[in-house]
Amino acid sequence: MELPRRAAGDVLLAPGEMSAIRQRLRDLAPRHDLSTVIACAFDHRTRILPFIYADTRMVPAGVRAIGSALADSGFGKTRIVLQQWNRHFDASRMRLDGRIPDLFLVSSMHLHSAECDRLIQDANRIDPAQRPLIVVGGPRIIYEPWQAFSGDPDNPWGADVAVTGEEYVLLQLLEVVLSIRAGNEPLRAAFLRARQMGALDEVPGLVYSRSTTPEGPCEELVDTGIQRLLGDLDELPSPVLGYQLLEPPSAAATLGPHALPANRVRKHCIVSSLVLTAGCKFRCSYCPIPAYNQRQHRTKSGERVADEMQQIAETYGIVNFFGTDDNFFNDTKRTLDITEALARRVNTRRRPYCKIRWATEATIHDTLRLQEHLPVIRQSGLTALWLGVEDLTGTLVKKGQDENKTLRAFRALRDHGIYPVPMMMHYDAQPLVTWNSNQGLLNQLKVLRKAGALYTQVLMLTPSPGSKWYEDTYSSGLAIAEVNGTAVQPHIVDGNYVVASQHPRPWLKQLNLLAGYTYFFNPLRFLAALVRSHSAIPLADLETRTPEEVARYSTWKRFRRRLYLKARAHLIDAGVQLFGMYGLMHTYRRTLGWAGQLFRGGIRRYDRVPVSRLRLRSPDGGPASHALPGTPGAEPRQELVSLDAKPRRHVAA
Repeated sequence: MELPRRAAGDVLLAPGEMSAIRQRLRDLAPRHDLSTVIACAFDHRTRILPFIYADTRMVPAGVRAIGSALADSGFGKTRIVLQQWNRHFDASRMRLDGRIPDLFLVSSMHLHSAECDRLIQDANRIDPAQRPLIVVGGPRIIYEPWQAFSGDPDNPWGADVAVTGEEYVLLQLLEVVLSIRAGNEPLRAAFLRARQMGALDEVPGLVYSRSTTPEGPCEELVDTGIQRLLGDLDELPSPVLGYQLLEPPSAAATLGPHALPANRVRKHCIVSSLVLTAGCKFRCSYCPIPAYNQRQHRTKSGERVADEMQQIAETYGIVNFFGTDDNFFNDTKRTLDITEALARRVNTRRRPYCKIRWATEATIHDTLRLQEHLPVIRQSGLTALWLGVEDLTGTLVKKGQDENKTLRAFRALRDHGIYPVPMMMHYDAQPLVTWNSNQGLLNQLKVLRKAGALYTQVLMLTPSPGSKWYEDTYSSGLAIAEVNGTAVQPHIVDGNYVVASQHPRPWLKQLNLLAGYTYFFNPLRFLAALVRSHSAIPLADLETRTPEEVARYSTWKRFRRRLYLKARAHLIDAGVQLFGMYGLMHTYRRTLGWAGQLFRGGIRRYDRVPVSRLRLRSPDGGPASHALPGTPGAEPRQELVSLDAKPRRHVAA
């Protein structure tokens, strides 16, 4: 089920509002000595191909953006804890500036649900009189906010409020709570008063709990609706601020006395994620992105992107970037605004622009549409492009791609010095190998490798909350609930495990995924890459030092430098093969057991979509925006007598 869209004319925030709310909070901040801990939930059981290594060497954009927004709003006592680096972190023992923080934020993807729930439960063990205000957000919560609240009255853990939107929603929540906070009143107490007064109901993008007693078990959830989106991404605070707040990697359960020093950030984070654009014009049934963005395509200006890259490179020494785009080539004008601005600075041959390299995502259709602009796009520093090929024949999904178009796009990218990285989907009807066509998985990987792909990802379709396909995945019996009495756990719902299939032998699909990766990454291909490299493409050996530096070199040193650059470009292919084989070992170790479970049978499938056990309603008692069909609360209800109910509002129960 896709998220509903706000009424026409009320989708976007008013221009300047994001900047204005940060200024209003800066005015409030001196009267509130707030300390905040932001935790990024991470389940280490998810560390397999194709995401291994990048998952621990790139700070997630979401938590960093929240930290930047708080720091820019005047709340400098903020620490970002990544469970990627701090897997033993215990929320019940956290102390910042010598005290329990006022605000504890948890961000999570669906596959990290177990760790997200553990963090919330840990924080719930703190004495209620000292407990921080617990706020949860992230991709998991955007679509299924009820998962942050226990529906078990015998174990009533949960967050205080879920944020189903972006930075602005959190800042607006803080503004409301701080505006009624009295003196040194605990922030959570002020939140409970704001909830009682109904002040939260005017903040779109929240889901909060209600009960008959302040500390009693949650009895129902109130959904304030779909967020308003920030239209101009230039209004976002600088991402540089977020890197100043990182907790140093540690095996300790507690926080360190200081954040990670700027000169050590690059040691642990070699790639910086960067928001460039948001939104996609395609409406694939398995993808929730278009509905989340309410059919909007939002971007930063080229000069803003160039400034952010420069600031991060100069402050932390990070010169590799990955754009968190849904489809960077979605809009030609906006794509060229960014790439031309970067290209102008690169052409100065000055640091840090001569060293900056970046990558992002796009589609085959839009790559071909922009192929005449590829020279300037490569000149901007773009070195790799992740492409949603999905299925080379277009049998599974059609996004304007077929084998001929895919090969043309690969050829155009490589001719201009850009590495194409295909993203593939395996599906029930696709065989492993075919003899008279390229429909087989290995056939397609062979074609893509021959066309110049150095790396790839192969995933199975899984239930994707927020997509058009989501409900049908369950109601059609496609989604697997348990195997041999073992329930499907969130950490395996990432596309690497077969958890949605009607194939008579689903274990075969699991082995096909492993076969695909083994075909692509193996010792024979590594040896072949040493001789015939796919990475020696134009501009791969481009000089990244300034002309002044090179001019100071002797003739012999310049020769050695050129030899080094050419050798490095040649060996990238072999290096990627080594990395792929390393990741494949972990993938075998973690997924072969699931293939064995599927082989033994005993599969039970869902017959309906899992919904909240808690009643979910809008502030006026009507249906909630985030409720799935079958959620309690869609039917008319009687009044709930609650200690924190608004006296003037009749609350349907």
